Amino acid sequence: MARVLPRPRTPLAPRASVRRRYEEELGWPTTGTEPVELLTGLRFDVLEMPADAGSAVLRRLPLTGPVALLQARCGGKQPGDRPKLLMLIAAGGAEELPGILEWLEWGTLAADLTTRGTGDRMPAPAFPGGTAPSYGFGSWEAATWVRPPRPGYEAENSLPTTGSGAGIGDVGDAPDLVRLVSAAATECHRARLWRARNAQSDRECGDQPLAFSNASRMSAGTRPRSLTL
Repeated sequence: MARVLPRPRTPLAPRASVRRRYEEELGWPTTGTEPVELLTGLRFDVLEMPADAGSAVLRRLPLTGPVALLQARCGGKQPGDRPKLLMLIAAGGAEELPGILEWLEWGTLAADLTTRGTGDRMPAPAFPGGTAPSYGFGSWEAATWVRPPRPGYEAENSLPTTGSGAGIGDVGDAPDLVRLVSAAATECHRARLWRARNAQSDRECGDQPLAFSNASRMSAGTRPRSLTL
C-alpha cells in the first residue's frame, strides 16, 4: 500500500505577518487561529453574493468599500460551492439587509444575497502580490482582495451604510447601502436566471418565479420611485 505523506506545512512567518498587517495597520481583529480569519460584526459586516453577480455589481458601482473574492471549493458541484464576492459594509448592515430587501419589494427573490455579521468570520484575503497558501488558507476557502483596503481609508465611515452619512460614493460620503443592496439583488437574480437557462438552477435555494421584482423594474426605469436606485 502506498504511504500517504502529510501535506507540507506552511511557514509560520507569513501567517504572523499577515495577522499583524490586519490587526496593527488596519485595526481589524482576527480570530487568533489558523488559518487567519477576520471577525465580522465589529469593524465591518459583509454582504456576500455569487461572484458572477458581484462582478456585475462592481461594473455598475465603481466606488464601494473593500471587496474580496472567495474561491470556489475544490471539486464542489453545489450552488454554495461557487466563487463568492464579499463586500465589506458598515457594522450593523447585516441586520438591516432583511428590512432593506423588504422595502425594495424583493422578498425572497434575492436568496443568493446573504451577510456575515456579529459572531461570524471571513477568511483573511491575500493582499495583492501575495499568494493564498502563504497566508495559511484552506484549499477551497482561499480569498484575495479585488478592491483592497487602504490604511487610513478603512474606517467605518468609508463603508456602505444607511442614514444621513450615506451618499453615492462621492468624496466625504460613504457609499449608500440601499443603492448597493438594490444593485446586488438585481444582479443576483439576473445571474440566477442565466444559470437556470443554462441548466444550472440553484435547487438548494428553491425555485423562484422567473420574474423581476418591483425593485429591478424601478432600476430599469419602468416603475417610478422617489428614490433613484
